[in-house]
Amino acid sequence: MNKTFEKLQPYLDKAMAFQTARNLFEWDDQTQAPFEAADYTSKVVGILADEYMKCLVNDDVKKLVKKLQEPKEQEELTQKEKAIIKELSKTLKELESIPPQEYKEFNELTSISNRAWAKAKKDNNYEYYAPYLKKIIEYKKKFAGYRAEKNQDSYEVLLRDYEECFGIKDLDLFFEKIKIEIVPLLKQVSKKADTIDKSYNYLKYDIEKQKEFCRYLSGYIGFDYNKGVIAESAHPFTLNLHNHDVRITNHYLENNLESAMFSIIHEGGHALYEMNIDDSLTQTLVGTGASMGMHESQSRFYENIIGRSEAFWAPIYNKLVDTYPENLKNISLEHFIKGINKAEPSLIRTEADELSYPLHIIIRYEIEKMIFSGEADVEKLPQLWNKKYEEYLGISPQNDAEGILQDTHWSFGEFGYFPSYAIGSAVASQLYAKILDLMPFEDYLREGNLTPIREFLRDNIHKYGATKNTNQILKDVTGEEFNPDYYIDYLKNKYEKLYEL
Repeated sequence: MNKTFEKLQPYLDKAMAFQTARNLFEWDDQTQAPFEAADYTSKVVGILADEYMKCLVNDDVKKLVKKLQEPKEQEELTQKEKAIIKELSKTLKELESIPPQEYKEFNELTSISNRAWAKAKKDNNYEYYAPYLKKIIEYKKKFAGYRAEKNQDSYEVLLRDYEECFGIKDLDLFFEKIKIEIVPLLKQVSKKADTIDKSYNYLKYDIEKQKEFCRYLSGYIGFDYNKGVIAESAHPFTLNLHNHDVRITNHYLENNLESAMFSIIHEGGHALYEMNIDDSLTQTLVGTGASMGMHESQSRFYENIIGRSEAFWAPIYNKLVDTYPENLKNISLEHFIKGINKAEPSLIRTEADELSYPLHIIIRYEIEKMIFSGEADVEKLPQLWNKKYEEYLGISPQNDAEGILQDTHWSFGEFGYFPSYAIGSAVASQLYAKILDLMPFEDYLREGNLTPIREFLRDNIHKYGATKNTNQILKDVTGEEFNPDYYIDYLKNKYEKLYEL
């Protein structure tokens, strides 16, 4: 190890420890902590955030980083160390721009506001949550303003936090392509929606049996219970302490069979990414996914490209039928596959079909742009949300719980995250096209053998952590950078065939 880097390591280790502790509190808050804990625990979270900041934002670290950026020092660094210094430089630039007291207060606020969001959603009471959201937006606007380069849009700053390869111009072009190509297809499909019956999905399904089957599904795709656990939360999520402790949650609905199954496959995809990051990278600044776009590509790949395919279910569908014989005994595999791929406008993003899903993301993207350009007031966001749903999907929420309160992201200040889901879907399609050229993908699924697929993703994407960005990974794996045409082709081919258009 380079001697200068060796001097930096204790600061990095300490910062990692504080961040791990913060993650552990977040996990506990969303899964097991009692409701009244939030106001008091938030103080602990604020102190941990403050100590994390102090570990990195100090003269010693700044001097060491500056020295490590010199050409002579760079020559002595490994690729991993260079990647860590690059990531640390970005982190320092962000943290240095924010007054420490504001950083601490913001972390305390998000610790409380997530609990407020959960209560507001449960009670269908946006007014209860709105004051918290307003404060979060004020902080995010300030922080983005501190960090923005000359003439840079504040929302652009936030977008780059989640996906450095995509800014507003990139996303505008991408989403415009989706509007042109996919919206007309969805309208065609919607006219034939009644040709697929999935009433079986909304019968009563015992939640304990759902938990049992979801545990089976997660293990089937490769989730390692020696390195991971599953809990319940209001909104499913994945969180890792390191690659040997990866935690996912699920949410179960008694009258919706698909919801928990595809949530567990989705979160399982995230978890496999984290579990497969190389041991030499874990517990470092690059010991996580390349970006949220790449992360979502893995969850969406497992959820949709694998999980909604007939080949995936062929070896295991009888097990599902045996779990719920009264509800599914007369539902053939062919019927079930059509059901889980049925496309029609719906209100809930996490339960949307693949075809309408990107429109849910476009709605959130456009609202976030309006928030950060000053065109949208917090008090009027529910009405704006409903108007956008009417515009894009032709439906409108009957209440805020199925409208603006459905997602947890804003309660954590995660503005700029949502586009990553659409980017991830497109990246997954691009990777899928390449994988089909390299292996008998469907044959492996029919055999119940996901190992070759899992190993390909591990060896070409997961193990590198954040040492590469999205476009670098795509170029190395597929030979070209991000190309949304694969996504458009994938959706058209799938749904034109399904609905015999």
